[in-house]
Amino acid sequence: MPKQVVRSDSAPQPVGPYSQAIEAGGFIYVAGQIPIDPETGMMIDGDVEAQTRRVLKNIRSILMACGLGLDAVVKTTVLLKDLSDFGLANAIYASFFEDDPPARTTVQVAALPKGAKVEIDAIAVR
Repeated sequence: MPKQVVRSDSAPQPVGPYSQAIEAGGFIYVAGQIPIDPETGMMIDGDVEAQTRRVLKNIRSILMACGLGLDAVVKTTVLLKDLSDFGLANAIYASFFEDDPPARTTVQVAALPKGAKVEIDAIAVR
């Protein structure tokens, strides 16, 4: 099965040589999302909770372009600028994945694009 590029106008457009997501072999690989407002193209102001909420809305919009929802997500990677924000980000994350949450890796990183506090990527299955 060939790969297919996934595009959503309801999510931030790529700012480099990557796709919002790629579908291949029944899986959708969503590129790492930072808290960019798709309407303005600008990163939102706010704490890690607001940024996590925006990131997960962006991921949901990309999956909706495939006819899927967050319930199709099987794995995420959460990158935090400051691991002391884990509890705050985790509470927002839990509100998006209430039932049968996906497997997850969470790590602290030295920096994220545009000074974001959080970046999340996802793998979903059709």
